[in-house]
Formats: sequence, C-alpha cells, structure tokens
Amino acid sequence: MKHELTERTNRNDYDFFDEAMNELFPFFGYRRSRTHNYMRTDIKENEHEYLMEVELPGLDKKDIELNVKDGYLNISVQKNEKEQDGKERYIRRERSFSCSRSYYVGDIRKDEIKAKYENGILRVSIPKEQPKAPASDKIEIE
Repeated sequence: MKHELTERTNRNDYDFFDEAMNELFPFFGYRRSRTHNYMRTDIKENEHEYLMEVELPGLDKKDIELNVKDGYLNISVQKNEKEQDGKERYIRRERSFSCSRSYYVGDIRKDEIKAKYENGILRVSIPKEQPKAPASDKIEIE
C-alpha cells in the first residue's frame, strides 16, 4: 500500500507514509531515511540481456557486495569512515552508512552475471533466459 500511495504523487522524493508518520509522531523524532534516494537504478534490455545501472557515488569497489540467492540479485553497500587520530571531536558524522536493494532475476547462476563499477555507477549485465524447445507430447507406438 505504501508503494501505491507513493507512486500516485508527481514528486519523486515524496513519500506519503513517511510524511504521515512525521505528522502523527513528531515527538518521537521520526525522520525519513537518508537512503530513500540512494541506489537509484535504471534497467534496460536488449535481445540477450538486462542491463542495470545503479548509482553508487562516493564508494570504493570494496564497499559493494553483490550476491544471488533464491532468484534475487542483492546489492549491499557498507561504507565506514576511517577513524582519525582521536584529536578531533566530531559533533555529527554522516558519511558512514549501509543499505541494500534486491531485484528479482529468476533462476540464474552467479557466474552468468557480469558487474563493473566505474565513476560511481555499478553496471550489471544479466543474461536473459534462453527459451527452451517445447517438449514433445508425442508418444511413440510400438
């Protein structure tokens, strides 16, 4: 239901559920997730494959993990800022975070998926399932 309400609005960053929670429970300090605009994804297709482009700015390749489980491609990000020498006292640090997204890809082996991370864009190539030849229902007569 949350998804349906969000999709009805014209603004991409408007989330009906988050706004309602903010209005109903302001004293609990409910705030929108900062990752709601993160991992924006474009998916296109051609004859042989699906091509995903996932925005992941400001990361190193080592911060990103891809895996396939139960027909879902899972993309996880874990970014931790390095500890300083302790002389500086931070009031707030917002550059450490984690998030993940899952995409249904069907029954596919992980060795068939190719991924490349360059200039803040993760490009993932997922081959389409090849149509199987229809099984013959013909019964041979002896």
